Amino acid sequence: MTSELLERALIEEAAKKSGLIWVRGAGAPAARALWHVWHEGAVCVVGDGPGEQPLAGLADGGRAEVSVRSKDKGGRLVTFPATVSELVSGSEEWEAAVAELKGKRLNAPDAEEMPARWARECRVLRLVPAGSVTPLPDGSLAERPVPTPVTTRGPVPAGLPKLLVKRRKGR
Repeated sequence: MTSELLERALIEEAAKKSGLIWVRGAGAPAARALWHVWHEGAVCVVGDGPGEQPLAGLADGGRAEVSVRSKDKGGRLVTFPATVSELVSGSEEWEAAVAELKGKRLNAPDAEEMPARWARECRVLRLVPAGSVTPLPDGSLAERPVPTPVTTRGPVPAGLPKLLVKRRKGR
């Protein structure tokens, strides 16, 4: 009993302090980074709509593995199994979760209209811890990044470093 309470407290504190979690849904090839909030005993996430994070492999009634990282060092703090439940748009539980999520959503193009857009186009999920904390691995679990159409910018133009050095000398 005490062990379960300590695990639950560890999960809650880690999830509250971290702005990013890694979630692997049932059948998903790799874990995906998701922003979230901790609300009423569960991790809440929103996504699958235009401009929002993808929630691939997360289905209502399904299971997922959630890893929470340290906010300052970025290392894994805790990994736990979770049950996934989709909140019904407009329900009391949905409204409460969306109010928390809205405060954490960065760079939203439509801050005031966001809850209405989420109700129309997105899914809001609760990931409730279910079971014991997974022991930390001995080795690295590094994986190749998930394929994406997003690219980084090209190489720095050859003349740019010279221009920056000249500006500094002129000051």
